[in-house]
Amino acid sequence: MSTLTLNPSPYIIIDFDSTFTKVEGLDELAAIALNGHPERDQVVQKIADLTNKGMNGEMSFADGLRQRIALLKANRSHIQELVSFLRTKISDSFQRNRQFLTENADQIFIVSSGFKEFIVPVATELGIHADHVYANEFLFDEDGNITGVDEENVLSTDGGKIKLLSSLNLTGDVFAIGDGYTDYELKASGLASRFYAFTENVERPRVMAVADHIATSFDDFLYDNKMSRSQSYPKSRIKVLLLENVHPAALRAFEEQGFNVEFVKGALDEDELCERIKDVSIIGIRSKTNITKRVLDNANRLMAIGAFCIGTNQIDLEEAAKKGIAVFNAPYSNTRSVVELAVGEMIMLIRNIVGKSNQLHQGIWDKSANGSFEVRGKKLGMVGYGSIGTQLSVVAEALGMEVYFYDSVEKLSLGNARKVNTLEELLAISDVISMHVDGRKENTNLIGKREFDLMKDGVIFLNLSRGHVVDIQALADAVRSGKVAGAGVDVFPKEPKTNDEIFESELRGLPNVILTPHIGGSTEEAQENIGHFVPSKLLEFMNNGSSYGSVNFPEVQLPKLKDSHRLLHIHANVPGILAKLNHIFGKNNINITGQYLKTNEHIGYVIVDIAKDYTEEFIQEVKDIEGTIRFRMLY
Repeated sequence: MSTLTLNPSPYIIIDFDSTFTKVEGLDELAAIALNGHPERDQVVQKIADLTNKGMNGEMSFADGLRQRIALLKANRSHIQELVSFLRTKISDSFQRNRQFLTENADQIFIVSSGFKEFIVPVATELGIHADHVYANEFLFDEDGNITGVDEENVLSTDGGKIKLLSSLNLTGDVFAIGDGYTDYELKASGLASRFYAFTENVERPRVMAVADHIATSFDDFLYDNKMSRSQSYPKSRIKVLLLENVHPAALRAFEEQGFNVEFVKGALDEDELCERIKDVSIIGIRSKTNITKRVLDNANRLMAIGAFCIGTNQIDLEEAAKKGIAVFNAPYSNTRSVVELAVGEMIMLIRNIVGKSNQLHQGIWDKSANGSFEVRGKKLGMVGYGSIGTQLSVVAEALGMEVYFYDSVEKLSLGNARKVNTLEELLAISDVISMHVDGRKENTNLIGKREFDLMKDGVIFLNLSRGHVVDIQALADAVRSGKVAGAGVDVFPKEPKTNDEIFESELRGLPNVILTPHIGGSTEEAQENIGHFVPSKLLEFMNNGSSYGSVNFPEVQLPKLKDSHRLLHIHANVPGILAKLNHIFGKNNINITGQYLKTNEHIGYVIVDIAKDYTEEFIQEVKDIEGTIRFRMLY
């Protein structure tokens, strides 16, 4: 909990149903009491409709309350069951801020049109004083059945909350928080200084339209008023932009933690992205979106980039690092999917299945074995021996192939795979050639006319790596001449941004050529794995400060934050920063409970866990250190 509280203690008036809890208590009581009743769903829906009309200010509250009570068939035993249920339905942000509620209980009141019988047992568990709970009360018969509502309680009448708050005679600032129109009326009457429309559980447009502020959580309310809170920032204020139809698991991961997420199916060009990335803190992309220096210059709040794929060549990693933006990818999540596509295409092409299938679709029955071969005993040559190449090597060897590879970096071979010294040697000996290189500029047209000329006649050629590593015109000519007997291509120098664009290529219509629309990693399993893996890294960075797995950032794997506040200081990699930080800590008598430092060529990353007692002046001193790129606090 932060100790920084700048405002004099205001009174906080909190609604209960759909605010303090996620549900409407009376609606849930009806559902419990009518369990097994043949018309349960219809009655519960009628009560819910009346509740919504009252909350939206569309009908007299008093009339709606009486109609709901008339529909309700419940007794004390049902209320006890409801209380147990409501204890599991306390709004997440109120649960997180239990300490604030306890420490500030003298200033907090619950004013609700619900009922004390189920509100008091729930609210008091989070530190609310029982005598600070104002709500309606049921009337019961001698058997404990609910027969009505206490008519003498002002909260059972129209304008009841106004009458109740007026009777409290509170002096000073009064802030009202709730999801209903009756909560807004506290501000309209002049009794509350500000009204916060609470939208963590339900959004009522009519109520939101009249609010001073829309509080997506209790954290948001506390943040707006610079009060102590369980989180250093309300996540609803952190904008996440997900492009290129990333897996829904990613969307869920961010939404479940309360982030403000925008989901876009297609890619964006540079001009579009320069505009859309403003005020975005996290962006998720796949392979078609290019994050250039110009894009990064327009990213005024960007803290992290997630590449929902293996490659990161579409991102200016160096510029991102200089701006203190961490980049994470999924180096292994779709490896198996790409390998299986490569194996499948290899077998299909070497058997000439594509040609046979096309003929049969035209009614031609050609059962000849000419030009059809087994992969067993053939030489597979892989250009690149990274995570995909090594796994393909193992599978291919299991199929009985001889495996060779060329890589500019020294790699330890798996199984019986053999490394050759030059690309030219690999091309000359291979029956099947598969590309597995990264997208760096130096690999542009790595395979062109010269390289195809060096290959065996009738070679099978696969490119499932990057589109620009192969000269497409040279490949098309090699297919037409028969030098390449079959080709499988999944990536292209120029690819459509969306499914609505026409795909153009010299390879279209060529015999025994399998063209796929960049789907090497597009299996449900791979995309779901990526959809879980990349957000987990991004969230760990945002929530904990850990940068482990980043491709451009000093890698630090941090312990979970416990009973401290965490300072994250990103700075230019110049001498003396840590000394300046320690001087500021010493001068301000700050107790350090943990300290971590890692640097790379461009930046340094210092993480310091400190005791909670500090001043804003101390924080400003840390921010003002020369060379500071970005500063964050977590707690």
